[in-house]
Amino acid sequence: MYVGLLTSKGARMKRAALYLILIGLTLIPIRLAAADVTLNNTVVKAYFSPDGGALKAITRQIDRAVREVLVQSYIMTSKPIESALINAYRRGVEVEVIFDRNEQKERKYVTSKMLKSRGIQVWLDDRHASSHNKIIIIDRETVITGSFNFTYAAEARNAENLLIIPSAELAGLYTDNFLAHRRHSAKY
Repeated sequence: MYVGLLTSKGARMKRAALYLILIGLTLIPIRLAAADVTLNNTVVKAYFSPDGGALKAITRQIDRAVREVLVQSYIMTSKPIESALINAYRRGVEVEVIFDRNEQKERKYVTSKMLKSRGIQVWLDDRHASSHNKIIIIDRETVITGSFNFTYAAEARNAENLLIIPSAELAGLYTDNFLAHRRHSAKY
């Protein structure tokens, strides 16, 4: 009888210790930087921030562009992305950007002015309450999208996600959407 009490009490203590360890593990922040997932034989790259490599992945894709980079963005304050777009334009890549008009107005059109002064076509979309897209289409073959705003905070401080999807079919849908928004946007 005495041995049975120790065994059940000991088992309860072990179980309690295990539960405490499991609870403790849930409190440890786990940072998943990036992952590759295969969807219908297409490798999709997934990135998570903060500090998950999304910014470098975006600039790397822009740097690889050969013909065209189309961007729809609510806001852009990321200097590395702006620089990558300017460098692409200088390499002869056609670059067009559609921004939310109200957000650009709030920021006194700083990004619009800077990109336009470098020769990049900038459009302002005010047809919607918010033009909250976060999309980059590379050579009509690759789509970059997710919650990741093209800002410093998205990479350094926010919990964001980004997908890089190599698919001409998907890029075609996103390009059609880009062109539809460009038609009702005002050229800056």
